[in-house]
Amino acid sequence: MTGALLTSRLSAWLVSDPIERPRVVRRYAQLVVAQGLAHGMVDTTDDLAGVAVWYSRPVPPPPSAAWMYDLHRVLGVHAARFGLLHAYVDALHPYTAHHYLAHLAVTPGRRQAGVGAALLARHHRLLDAEQLPSYAEVSTDRPREGLLAGLGYEPRSPILLQPGGPALWRMWRQPVRPGQPDEAAGDGLPRRVRAERTAMPFRGAVRLAASPRSP
Repeated sequence: MTGALLTSRLSAWLVSDPIERPRVVRRYAQLVVAQGLAHGMVDTTDDLAGVAVWYSRPVPPPPSAAWMYDLHRVLGVHAARFGLLHAYVDALHPYTAHHYLAHLAVTPGRRQAGVGAALLARHHRLLDAEQLPSYAEVSTDRPREGLLAGLGYEPRSPILLQPGGPALWRMWRQPVRPGQPDEAAGDGLPRRVRAERTAMPFRGAVRLAASPRSP
């Protein structure tokens, strides 16, 4: 998990100091896995080369403030930017019942697409059986390419992290129905979203601008 986070374009935005970054990201990765084990579902490959952290979201997620105590306890002065990320993600989460792929990590240097696809296959079969969609965010310039796109996830409008952060593309997968094509409508996602920071997180407000949701 640490290696995957460090190779993500998010890591430099989350921790600007390259010397501090590996230590801080490792502590965050440990917290992510611990939270997944306590409150969600954590899948791994037999050789631990890949890990996926899932959460069931029958209703919108709890406020990001639920993370604040642990983030400050674990990350200290670096907690603010991580808290801002969680605030953005939680505020713009789909309101339709789904499973949330919060984190997917494959050991750098491995056959990432093959390991990642195999890791997600079992969970996708469970979701298809229950006819539940799934949702994830991915930081990329080409949301219609890559692992998730190849597994049926369609991009929706991105979250634009401010100040100066990368775009997080929101990815939505409709459950597969035997004999029917995948559906892209009815996912409960607003079509255009831009999030901007107006104050330091948790001491001020996060202003969200979104177009009205389609009926």
